[in-house]
Amino acid sequence: MASDLEIAQAAEIKPIAEIAQRMLLSECDYDFYGRYKAKVSLDALDKFAAKPNGKYVVVTAITPTPLGEGKTTTTIGLGMALNRVGHRTAVCLRQPSLGPVFGIKGGAAGGGYSQVLPMEDINLHLTGDTHAVALAHNLLAAFVDNSLHHGNPLDIDPTSITWPRVVDVNDRALRRIVIGLGGPEGGVPRESSFDIAVASEVMAILGLTTSLRDLRARLGRIVVAMNRAGQAVTAEDLGCAGAMTVLLKEALRPNLLQTLEHTPAFIHTGPFGYIAQGNSSILADQIALKLNDYVVTESGFGSDLGMEKFFDIKCRYSGLIPNAVVLVATIRALKIHGGLGRVVAGKPLPPELVQENLPALEKGSANLIKHIENAQQFGVPVVVAVNCFESDTDREIAYVEKIARDAGAEGAFVSDVWARGGAGAISLAEAVVHACKKPSAFRFLYALDLPIKEKIERIAEKMYGAAGVDYAPLAEQKIKLYGDLGLGKLPICMAKTHLSLSHDEKLKGRPRRFRVPVRDVRASAGAGFLYPLCGEMRTMPGLPRTPAGTRVDVDENGKIVGLF
Repeated sequence: MASDLEIAQAAEIKPIAEIAQRMLLSECDYDFYGRYKAKVSLDALDKFAAKPNGKYVVVTAITPTPLGEGKTTTTIGLGMALNRVGHRTAVCLRQPSLGPVFGIKGGAAGGGYSQVLPMEDINLHLTGDTHAVALAHNLLAAFVDNSLHHGNPLDIDPTSITWPRVVDVNDRALRRIVIGLGGPEGGVPRESSFDIAVASEVMAILGLTTSLRDLRARLGRIVVAMNRAGQAVTAEDLGCAGAMTVLLKEALRPNLLQTLEHTPAFIHTGPFGYIAQGNSSILADQIALKLNDYVVTESGFGSDLGMEKFFDIKCRYSGLIPNAVVLVATIRALKIHGGLGRVVAGKPLPPELVQENLPALEKGSANLIKHIENAQQFGVPVVVAVNCFESDTDREIAYVEKIARDAGAEGAFVSDVWARGGAGAISLAEAVVHACKKPSAFRFLYALDLPIKEKIERIAEKMYGAAGVDYAPLAEQKIKLYGDLGLGKLPICMAKTHLSLSHDEKLKGRPRRFRVPVRDVRASAGAGFLYPLCGEMRTMPGLPRTPAGTRVDVDENGKIVGLF
């Protein structure tokens, strides 16, 4: 079979004006970025305000392997399938970070015959939104150090500065650095760091904001340090929030593209899935819901992370009510949760994972059951999508279908969109339509006025199945500090491994009787959440021995090759 890039480059791609016109957008509602990309004006929300929203579907997954379980591919394929069965549909996705594209993960525009086009643009610069985020972030970092250099008028405690710099490249050498060297004109020497750009709170803010005015207010609330009196120092205090807003004004508008089957695709913002919400933008969803019968969006990682954050953070700020959850599962991942084999990114699958093994599947199905229960706790119907591979047997698929029904899901349906495009998810699409007709019983997992600890414990016990939470002394201090600063009523954005329901990636399946250790709690006051750290969270990835970027090039005709 052709590679993802070869499939994308051979596909017919329509002028983006045609895609926009199908959603009743006129040329005054968007600006072209070449023939195949556009930025949609936020004025579309006012123009279509009287139009009822379409149905809202979020795609999540069981606990994934390091390879991922195909959420993006399933999201795109489901959107195309819903169009095939007569429902005007759009998909909403995050923009990939450039770092993993040149590292080991590769691109994130789907795969096979379930992709968004132009694939090269999405995986590279697109319309420059991530660069705008990095520039706004680094401008604030420069303002912090400039204030120190010019006499420190805000009396910032240099040891309390929490605002790093960012760059959208995997570069482990930048994880810990010393800045301000070079004498009096080189600034104030201090230890600092770099994060990857998508880990910036600015990106999280861009994904959660609902207007230009709201963006300006959120940027102003960013806390960068404490002063020696124990008060928060913000971007507003430094006089930087206005300039940051100007830099992000164009990035605020969602990007419109298309799938291989010309389904509209909104690609906008890419917040980190660990220390941030891991979901595409509220604005893209709001606009798409006014223009379509169905909108399918994706949340990062499994239901314990991205889906929970989608509901408890993103839906709180958007005011949007979801109609259904699609839970992606793979036979290979369930076998691993049953104790069989080990997946290492960049290496071939162990042979035992491509052979039928019902006992391992039965044992690993506990993970699937828990993720179904997680979605049900929010009162939303759950449809399981079995992202299939050639090695999956009929008996294995039938077993997963039975487990899903017995656990209370609407059913389990094969998704073969990688090989067949939208035609590979017709039954899944019909099941989603049926699920969306059910009355909404949506509810949040916790109330915002609960104490910080109680919110953390509610997530750990209800989503992960933990027996309780243990707080390190630093976490206890931070919880008290944030209460004193008036941040206690913010939602919680848990930062833990995505490779287990627990905090320990070695605990597969459905761990029980474990306690979650919280070593620290940090604040993203501008984005509007607190994020407890359950272990070491790496916010600057490194490159593998042979980076994917070594295969990326252009041929003699200027065509990109080696991108995947």
